[in-house]
Amino acid sequence: MDLTTYAELAVRLVNTASYSEDTSDRLTTMDGLRALIADREHLSRGASRRDLDALRGLRTEFRKIFAACAAGNGEDVAARLNSLLIRHPVHPQLSGHDGQPWHIHFTDSGTVADKYAAGAAMGLAVRVTELGIERFGVCQAAPCQGVFIDTSANRSRRYCSERCMNRANVTAFRARQRDTPAGAGPPPAGTEQPAQG
Repeated sequence: MDLTTYAELAVRLVNTASYSEDTSDRLTTMDGLRALIADREHLSRGASRRDLDALRGLRTEFRKIFAACAAGNGEDVAARLNSLLIRHPVHPQLSGHDGQPWHIHFTDSGTVADKYAAGAAMGLAVRVTELGIERFGVCQAAPCQGVFIDTSANRSRRYCSERCMNRANVTAFRARQRDTPAGAGPPPAGTEQPAQG
């Protein structure tokens, strides 16, 4: 069973928040909630305003888990995840919907928010044990505070999206251009410039 999609529910939820001046909070209306769960058939029926409010609170809890991971605080990560797993227990259930082969779903009785929380918390817990907390990050492209799970082979991911990576690269390029004295050409072939701090 691939738990990546369950862990990505937490990433997706946290990243609905507004972290920079050019994005807005995407979880303020029922339309935003419906967009968040549109690809999850088992969640897309019966969503209410209470689910919207509960998911906004859950978003804050997941954000704190990613921040604790980025700070290297494994004890805090475990405590927060364990608390969520107790509040939102999961029950594996065999499912074969939409013409898909038989597979496992994590199910929970309760509201749409309860089901979302149960799957996302279980997915995060399993991914933490598989990958370690150092693979859970907060975007390094200021002012973004989006989150991600680094599944790259070389453990090098630093940004939540390609958009943030490109923005950070442009910012770094402009800073290097600004720091280069006027009239100074490129370094001679075969020499390297020291990295800018």
